[in-house]
Order: sequence, then C-alpha cells, then structure tokens
Amino acid sequence: MNYNIYYVKQSILKPYFSYICHKKMIFLLISIICSVSVGVLFKLIKTKTSINIFLISINYLVAFILSYLLFKPKITTEIFYHSGFLTMALPLILLMPTVFLLVPKAIENSGIIKTDIAQRISLIIPILCSFWLFGEIVPNLKIFALIIGFLSIFLILSKPDQSKNSLYLILVFFGYGIADVLYKKIALFTAFPYTTMLFYIFGGCMVFSLVLIFSRFKSFKSEYQPKSWLYGILLGSFNFCNIYFYLKAHQAFKETPTTVFAGMNFGVIVLGTLIGYFFFREKLTKKNVFGLIMAILAVSLIVISDRIYG
Repeated sequence: MNYNIYYVKQSILKPYFSYICHKKMIFLLISIICSVSVGVLFKLIKTKTSINIFLISINYLVAFILSYLLFKPKITTEIFYHSGFLTMALPLILLMPTVFLLVPKAIENSGIIKTDIAQRISLIIPILCSFWLFGEIVPNLKIFALIIGFLSIFLILSKPDQSKNSLYLILVFFGYGIADVLYKKIALFTAFPYTTMLFYIFGGCMVFSLVLIFSRFKSFKSEYQPKSWLYGILLGSFNFCNIYFYLKAHQAFKETPTTVFAGMNFGVIVLGTLIGYFFFREKLTKKNVFGLIMAILAVSLIVISDRIYG
C-alpha cells in the first residue's frame, strides 16, 4: 500500500519538478538568486558604509565591462538613432541609477518593510501591461495564483511600521514597475541583439552616474570610501547576472510574461524571507509564515498553469 502511495506521488510531482528543472525555469531561478543576493549585499553594505552614487557608479562600470567581455557586442553609433533605443534603453539609463538612489531614501523615510512592499507590489504595472501591451491571455488558474500571491505579499511583509513620507515609496513603486516593462520589451526587441542593448544600457547608466557624481562633487568627497570599490564590484557582478538571466527568462517565456513578472517577485520574497530568518535572525510572526506558504503556493500554481496551458 505504501509503495502505491509512493508511485502516485511520483506520478503527480515528477512533471512539476521536471518543469522546474527545465532550462527556461533555470533562467528565472538564477535571476531570483542574483536579485536576492543584491538585496543581501545592500543589507551588509549598510552596516559598513552608505549606499551612495560612487558605489552605484562602480556597480555599472563592472556590469559594463562584463557585458563587453562576455557578449562581444558590435560597437556602432547607429543604435543611438534607432527609435527602439530612444524609447526603451534611454529611459532605463535614466531610471536605473535613479531608482537605486531612491530606495535608501524610501527606507530612511518609511522603513525597509514598506519599501520592500513598494518594490514587490510594483508587479501590478507589468502584469497589467502583459494584457494591454503584450496581448497575453491569462488562464483562470494563473489569475487565482496572482490573487494568492498579492495576499501573501501583505502577510509576509506585515509588521508595525510608522511612515513619515510616502513620496519615495510611490517613486520606487513606479520606478520598478516601469523598469520591468522596459526589460520585457528589450527581451523581445529584434532590431539589435538584447546583449548589445544591455551593453549600451550599462554604459549609459555608468555615464549618467558619473554625471550625478560631478554634479554633487562636494558632498561626494565626504561620501567616498575606498571599500566602496569592493562592494561595487560585488554589486555589479550580481546585478549583471540578475538582469541578464531576467531577460533570458523573458525570452524563454515570451508568450507568458506574467510567469516571469510574478515568478520573479514571489520567488524573491520567499527566498529573501527565508534568508532573513535563517541568516539574519529576523523574526517571523504566524501571519508572516502563513504568507510564506501562500507565496510558495502561488508560485507552484503559476508553474502548474504553464505546464497545463503553456
């Protein structure tokens, strides 16, 4: 009888785990791990130094060098005049360093919990765009999974917290949401390889960060610390891998972008919460644990939905 139960479980779970281990799911899993690594690194950096524009500039310098060495992009000025670059890459160049600077401000004014919520709830923007811009037809099972997932976010991140100013939270919300949509559009862009686009985006972010440094040179001198080089290199490496595999996942799931949008956000929350609990000794309430279970259920239903309908 026990053997029969074992084989029944195997027959039910085997397709699920084989799908999780499929190459296109691996892209998403690596992106999730790298995204959480960036968050953990931010947490460690804040105990040693400040997250300033110099640190962010090194981060983009490293990502720029890695994209050149690994992608061998074709260097051409034609890309600067293409409408795709002007409407997708240029907004990201201005947006990414700005959002990096907004997050510490949001944490300072509203706390890390609400800032985390603002980042994750920004998922609403790309999911709505999946219907309007990318024409995705979402099955009922995935809609149910998304509802469970949104509820889980509030439960996991639910902690008493006093907010001083919600402006930075709103800016973080829109910043992350719009960046997700632009990355999806770049993943589907055909005029230039997405690796070439990434090379120019990282280069542009680095230049924009340098402009910000020179615009506030006096305050920069007080913020500069030699250890920022090490933190910037680590941050740039994880950030590069996060964005690269995020785009790879969007290409693999080009017909179902909500899988990437939702899977990424819920996955980051689950893994980040577990790391916070086991490595940083952050306390979890019963509500948080229930939310964690709901988030895992939401991700599982998204995977099952793609397995059935995808």
